[in-house]
Amino acid sequence: MALESLDIQNKLQETFGEHVKYFRTEYDMFVLEANADVVYNVIKFLKEEPSLNFNFLTDLCGVHYPDSEVNEQFCVVYHLHNWYENKRIRVKTFLNGTTPEIKSVTSLYNCADWMERETFDFYGIIFKGHPNLVRILNMDEMVSFPMRKEFPLEDSGRTDKDDRFFGRTVNNSAI
Repeated sequence: MALESLDIQNKLQETFGEHVKYFRTEYDMFVLEANADVVYNVIKFLKEEPSLNFNFLTDLCGVHYPDSEVNEQFCVVYHLHNWYENKRIRVKTFLNGTTPEIKSVTSLYNCADWMERETFDFYGIIFKGHPNLVRILNMDEMVSFPMRKEFPLEDSGRTDKDDRFFGRTVNNSAI
């Protein structure tokens, strides 16, 4: 019998109640949101429940929503895959903007190691319990997180740019 999205939803709601919500299908992928305090247990359940068997973490990433409420300024997105049924699922959880912290899933999926490091490196999200949460792509001396929306897109100290050549002028009639 094929694994249906409604079956997944029912099992999750039976186990986690109101902590899992907003079930939907987006771009042919089943999506749900889980509260940050239970998302580790939700992912563990999705992996270890024999009838679900989401045995592979395809991707883990962060998103920054600076204009949202302070409790929903960061999002961690998990993509899981059940190889046997060829079923994919996306689990989203929102974090506090002032202290974005969440429990690491490296104990469930070894491949989460580098994914969590990359998300930390670019967004500053702390994965509690991670075995080696250090920068992976940026310099260790960096004090900011470049994928946050408040990060400057251009170096304001550059002197080799003439805005006229990039279509950026204060007065268009000056060209």
